[in-house]
Amino acid sequence: MPPIATPITGVIQHYDWGDHEFIPKLLNQQPDGRPWAELWLGTHKNGPAHLAKGAPLADLTGELPFLLKVLAAEHPLSLQVHPSAEQAVDGHRRGVYPDANAKPELLCALTHFEALCGVRPVAGSVEILNNLGCHDLAATLRYAGPQEVITDLYRGAADPARYIAACGTSDLPEARWIRKLNERYPGDPSVAVALLLNYVTLVPGEALHLTAGNLHAYLGGVGIELMGASDNVVRGGLTSKFVDVEELLTIVDLTPLVEPVMTAAAKTGRYPLPEAGCELVRVEAGGSHTSTGHELALSLDGTASYLPVGSTYSPTDTSYVVVSTPPAK
Repeated sequence: MPPIATPITGVIQHYDWGDHEFIPKLLNQQPDGRPWAELWLGTHKNGPAHLAKGAPLADLTGELPFLLKVLAAEHPLSLQVHPSAEQAVDGHRRGVYPDANAKPELLCALTHFEALCGVRPVAGSVEILNNLGCHDLAATLRYAGPQEVITDLYRGAADPARYIAACGTSDLPEARWIRKLNERYPGDPSVAVALLLNYVTLVPGEALHLTAGNLHAYLGGVGIELMGASDNVVRGGLTSKFVDVEELLTIVDLTPLVEPVMTAAAKTGRYPLPEAGCELVRVEAGGSHTSTGHELALSLDGTASYLPVGSTYSPTDTSYVVVSTPPAK
């Protein structure tokens, strides 16, 4: 008898930035007044999925190297970066990181989604800063680059409040978000740092690929998120949690990101995350997928499944499957 898909139950995380309705409705449950920020599907110790009779998913799979989530953000998340594999090993040895693993991430939008993702090319940021009247910061950026500007803003050599105030009446979408962030986190230098980042909007199906060192913050919306199963997050601000600006300045990758949005992937339905050895694959209703490894599937009808090697998955609604690359042996 061929192997078959096994239903699994994920874990809800009620973080304060979460949306109150999307995930409850996805799971055919009633909203209860709490924010339902994330639905976790995987074997991560902080939220391990379970089989139908309560046994942990890890009994079938062992510890999975990835974590699949639904992320529903009503409010912005922190401005953060993740270390590379080499940085994670070194940082874990120094006691800076809780584990020795990289945490690459991929987010595929299910609704309109807004984010800050990677450093904008210098010419674009110079134009925006000049339009806001921030000519001195624009000049520093042009001649010294983003590393010096961001370092100056975080360490106080440049006054973040000046540049935040310059966004007070501007109609630019970047300035609109600066005002929103400053209302929630007044005086936080990360609000001014956000002026140098790509402001992106995703339509359903479009995605972001967040490699090591990418400075980013999710602003709002719902998406499917696939990531390495690591807890290594370095926050610079926009949060009440612990921040480590000096570590962030050490590992951040400020190479300009010209095309942050994975638009082509929306057409193929395949979203690679090579750093984690897997990809996210969209399977449309009525389609079929045969598993080649330890795979997880989430359907937009609210059901989640573990797919053993050789099992066939035929969803009745659009679904997202984590596929190992190369196939597990």
